[in-house]
Amino acid sequence: MDHLDDVDVFPVGITRDGTWTTGDPRHMTETLPEVTVEREVFLHKNEIRLLETSEVLATVDVIFPVLHGLNGEDGTIQGLFELSGVPYVGNGVLASACGMDKQYTKKLCKLAGLPIGKDLVLEGGEEFIPGTLNFPVYVKPARGGSSIGISRVEDVSGIDEAIRLARESDPKVIIEEEIKGIEVECGVLEYPDGRVVAAAPAELIGTEDGEAGFYDFSAKYLDGQVSAHIPARLSEEETARVKEIAVQTFKALNCNGLARVDFFVTEHGPVINEINTLPGFTPISMYPQVFQAEGISYGDLLHILIEQALATKSK
Repeated sequence: MDHLDDVDVFPVGITRDGTWTTGDPRHMTETLPEVTVEREVFLHKNEIRLLETSEVLATVDVIFPVLHGLNGEDGTIQGLFELSGVPYVGNGVLASACGMDKQYTKKLCKLAGLPIGKDLVLEGGEEFIPGTLNFPVYVKPARGGSSIGISRVEDVSGIDEAIRLARESDPKVIIEEEIKGIEVECGVLEYPDGRVVAAAPAELIGTEDGEAGFYDFSAKYLDGQVSAHIPARLSEEETARVKEIAVQTFKALNCNGLARVDFFVTEHGPVINEINTLPGFTPISMYPQVFQAEGISYGDLLHILIEQALATKSK
């Protein structure tokens, strides 16, 4: 909002129980802030209306979702936006749903011939069968985010507890063999004219220094231990390959507007870790930082995405 001086912004917050409310997020100063209800509102076509009286508080030209996790980046709210007929920034229902589900991200990447690691998916009450993967492994909710519910497991003795923890977030669990390599994140941006470009990747430094030994929730949001080297300290060939695969991944998942593709760059080349279809978007988040390094300011990036959303709707 601070970087959209020439745009009339009407902020809407969503509580944990799904209540839509007015409120300026710039007033929330806590490290992990909670939305509090002021005036309850709802979306009716291109109008934000007061729930109590149906008074029209704002008419909407474009929606800019800045949401993570269940119902926010899994295609659910994107479906609501589609039904409303209002243009919105970012990925549509299919790309959001497949990007949120690590199993289907990998399926689509594999079909496109892109490099992925070895994994195993446990549906419902399925149990892990020893010998199917080499340890150490990472046990994750298949449809999760922010590293919530993820465990690094050294041997089979810890697998059942890790699966139990992951299933607190999602009954479907994905178990991935550990990949040794440089952790990099690559932002992808679609311009209003349809061009899709990747920024030079950022190299994450210190991801293994936290208590969990990997890039967990605390390392991402609380500890401040992880830093980045932009651009990543890769060879020209490795950088070009990461950017190429990032764009190919964007297209394989039918993405729109923006995405961040995360990799491990191994001695045999880049391997896709995951895609984020609504990457972190504070001024210090990695996605804006990599484009800042390309000469695109935070404000310009916001405007490109808004114009791209409007251009997509007009096609």
